[in-house]
Amino acid sequence: MLVAFLVVFHVLLSLGLIGLVLMHRGQGGGLSDMFGGGGGGGLGGSAVVERNLDRLTIVAAILFGLTNSALVVLL
Repeated sequence: MLVAFLVVFHVLLSLGLIGLVLMHRGQGGGLSDMFGGGGGGGLGGSAVVERNLDRLTIVAAILFGLTNSALVVLL
């Protein structure tokens, strides 16, 4: 039962991690411009969005690594 839960959680986490990475700004801008705006406004709204997106990506990557390690040990 635990292994099945970990497999489902790992698959959902990997799909979420793919989405988070794709939302990051590349050289020519990214999907993160949808949330913070691509304009050079003086309020710094896109910097806050990028910082939060970085944090979410790091948390998702750590969880991905932990579930990956747990599945290796259990299987």
